[in-house]
Amino acid sequence: MDNRVGEMQVFVRVVEAGSFSQAARLLLMTPSTVSKLISRTESRLGVRLVKRSTRQLALTNEGRIFYERSLALLEELAEIERDIAQDAVSASGTIRVNASVAFGTLGLEPVLLALWEAQPNIVVDLSLSDEMVNLYLDRTDVAFRVGSLQDSTIVARRIGTARRKIVAAPIYLERYGEPKTVDDLVRHNCLGFNFRRAAPVWPLKESGRIVDRAVVGSLLANNGETVRRMALAGVGLARLGDYHVRADIADGRLVEVLSSAVEGDEEEIHALYLGGPRLPHRVRVFLDFVCPRLSQFLIG
Repeated sequence: MDNRVGEMQVFVRVVEAGSFSQAARLLLMTPSTVSKLISRTESRLGVRLVKRSTRQLALTNEGRIFYERSLALLEELAEIERDIAQDAVSASGTIRVNASVAFGTLGLEPVLLALWEAQPNIVVDLSLSDEMVNLYLDRTDVAFRVGSLQDSTIVARRIGTARRKIVAAPIYLERYGEPKTVDDLVRHNCLGFNFRRAAPVWPLKESGRIVDRAVVGSLLANNGETVRRMALAGVGLARLGDYHVRADIADGRLVEVLSSAVEGDEEEIHALYLGGPRLPHRVRVFLDFVCPRLSQFLIG
């Protein structure tokens, strides 16, 4: 069996103890066993690590490099074990979380119920908004966001893909007819958004390519849930994420139209957070718990 880590540990102990015999006593081994392990390491590497011609142990240049690299690797392994062991215990503290209204309501909130069953000492400070937040200025630990990433300095964990659908209530379609082509949209009330990153265009497939089709309507809202409710009321057409209208379509409250035109109209969803490798324990536990479940939610 390959036991390179064990051999590294023996080598490091020999270097730090200053002799084979002293290292053997500390490791509860015989000096001959320690010597054989060092020789096996040297044979595998094809270099001499320790000079054996003097009474005082001395390292070769390769031995010094191997010692420094082994020490760093063993410390990293110890840190991994500490982190994993820490993850097994209950996390605690407040986590400031931001999500879009629809994704937070339909996807995240049900997951929180299971989170608190597993981690009852975590407090979630949740804000729902379709506006982009600044994690630094708003002191946000985790933000779930739909769309392209704007800040490369923020760590992103991919959740999945949100595919868009154009939907309308049956009552609206009975009154105004169902659009059959992209050109038909000029005769329909297309509900939209008013936040800065929104544009009064819908990217639609036309003649085999994606084009930005300008649309107009009687509503501009700052969140998808308002647009959804107005669509349910028969006000107009809405272009929303499939997870947002999945249940409405299944129950017949909304009907998908122009399905071929929105093919390829999708955006990535990520969990954004600060901290990198020094992420607080409570935040890492939160992300490891909710992200896989939110990925399943998007799949449906």
